[in-house]
Amino acid sequence: MEFKIAITPQLIIDLLLILTVAWALGGLFMRFGLPVMLGELLAGVILGPAWLGIISATEPLGLLAELGIFFAMFYAGMEMDPRELMEHKWPSMAVAVGGFVLPFVLGYFVVRGFGGTVYQSLFVGTGLSVTAIAVQAVVLENMQILRTQLGHIIIGAAIVDDILSLVTLSILLGVAESGTFEILPLLTVVLKVTGFFGVSILAGHFVVPRAMQRLGDYNAKGFTFALVSALVMAYLAELAGLHLIIGAFLAGQFVRKEMMDEAVYQRIRDRFFAMSYGFLTPVFFVSLSFHLHLEWEKSFILLTLAMTCVAIIGKVVGCGLGAFLFGHNRRQSIIMGFGMNGRGAVELVLVAVVIQLSNQLMASHTISQPLLTTSQFSGLVMMAFITTMIAPISLKWAVGKACSREEHEAFCELWRKASMK
Repeated sequence: MEFKIAITPQLIIDLLLILTVAWALGGLFMRFGLPVMLGELLAGVILGPAWLGIISATEPLGLLAELGIFFAMFYAGMEMDPRELMEHKWPSMAVAVGGFVLPFVLGYFVVRGFGGTVYQSLFVGTGLSVTAIAVQAVVLENMQILRTQLGHIIIGAAIVDDILSLVTLSILLGVAESGTFEILPLLTVVLKVTGFFGVSILAGHFVVPRAMQRLGDYNAKGFTFALVSALVMAYLAELAGLHLIIGAFLAGQFVRKEMMDEAVYQRIRDRFFAMSYGFLTPVFFVSLSFHLHLEWEKSFILLTLAMTCVAIIGKVVGCGLGAFLFGHNRRQSIIMGFGMNGRGAVELVLVAVVIQLSNQLMASHTISQPLLTTSQFSGLVMMAFITTMIAPISLKWAVGKACSREEHEAFCELWRKASMK
């Protein structure tokens, strides 16, 4: 039997190059007060097809990248108090809805203006509306504001945003395939998502706490139990039509300090942090750059610039307006807008699904034009890369601006401590 994914000499060399260059550039960026992830993204640009072409996207690297965001989201879940997350559910929903609707509408009209079909415009609008929860969790953790009120609202909004994007994608895929809008598939999607969160709440309140109370760490069994919980939740999330990272995040919420011996909790936390930030997360950010496909035609450059601009403006204005309506001042609203502006894994997953269905429908002559053109696909990938690059810089600028005047803000002290490291 032949296995496609195996530890080969080439994979070892690829990982050696990725981790070495990412570590060196990440450290260099950190010395200049910039986020480590920017160095990791630049490492991918240098090593990947966009520049030297030494490493390309492969199945083993793709698997490790997926595990990277999986571990990072579990760790983010551990770092956040679910009670505080629920306390800010209404601002989170307002921020999510604003950050979903405005980029979607702007993206639709931009693509229509560039001659795209209705389907193409709708799918691009959906791609622009996504927030990369894994990217934002890493940025917020690096800035030490993940556990603040703003951090809870941003992560809560990112979860709702991704759910809205995935549900919208399901509806659009169904319409593209059948040619008509049907209410039954929509209800099925809503029921599956509702059932997933219902099971998550029940497990978090009744099942996991009892198991955690008896949990020791003999032979790292505490880590094993946490990993099993994360895998179960990721699988249930996929069954519900959501991305596995939402399941991993919710599983991380189950592992709370008050449920177990503090020493066991700390060891579990340290192991997930080391596995994600020390190994797998750099692979994810480097691999993200491998998807860059540069074109130099004027029409492509203009389309990419337009898509990127409306993606950024739509998130900042839409999310900021949602936060402002719930009593947050202008500076806090701007921080939340920039905090929701990164794209990445989920957006690329959406695009891949659309391309796959488009090829099937074109082959069966169900549609005469693709659901996404090559230029639109490349523009979405470029937009995801640019916004991922801009997200930590713009968020750091917005937080620094706010903290220069609002000394009493809780997140300011944490951010200053992170900046002094």
